Amino acid sequence: MGIPVMILGESGSGKTASLRNLNPDDVILIQAVKKPLPFRNAFKPWDSASKQGSVVVTDSSANICKAIKAFPGYGKKIIIIDDYQYTMANEYMRRATETGFAKFTEIARHAWDIAMCAQEAPDDVRIYLLSHTNSDDQGRIKAKTIGKMLDEKITLEGLFTIVMRAMRLDGKYLFSTQNNGNDTVKTPMGLFQDETIDNDLSVIDQEIKTYYNIG
Repeated sequence: MGIPVMILGESGSGKTASLRNLNPDDVILIQAVKKPLPFRNAFKPWDSASKQGSVVVTDSSANICKAIKAFPGYGKKIIIIDDYQYTMANEYMRRATETGFAKFTEIARHAWDIAMCAQEAPDDVRIYLLSHTNSDDQGRIKAKTIGKMLDEKITLEGLFTIVMRAMRLDGKYLFSTQNNGNDTVKTPMGLFQDETIDNDLSVIDQEIKTYYNIG
């Protein structure tokens, strides 16, 4: 079983910037939307001929599942999906002219497929799904989808044991590790000692490896 981690946050809250200290040789970054990274880096597009590189651009759930299964074989034990909600939003926009409710069920199924593929990855693989946030009618902060019709079919955070939230507090970019009563943050007991930690995914990944006795 792989270790899927959901990282939530508004645009500009530091989700993608948390990748800055990761070794690109260990990482496959799956971009649902192609865009430059917000830091100087050595992340290069994946070249299938040379088996070199770190970045793949796709929003297809089928292709993402293939990547989760394939890339650990090339030593890529960290798989990052950025931004997860666009796997849903892009499909919705492509199918905007379709009538009826079946498309919402299919989009929910595709989002669920990605989470299931993450869970079915090898035991030493960590899959980080970065996603924007939204507030429900009660003001509770949660993962952004494409609206109530999808939320009625799937609760994304319920598929994850580790959910953190990116935020800017007192001029610092941090991740929260504990539920504040108004969001969906959750982490295993004893994984993190502090309620907020630096948004450095290389450090977080090492803490997760230690907690689950990986490597």
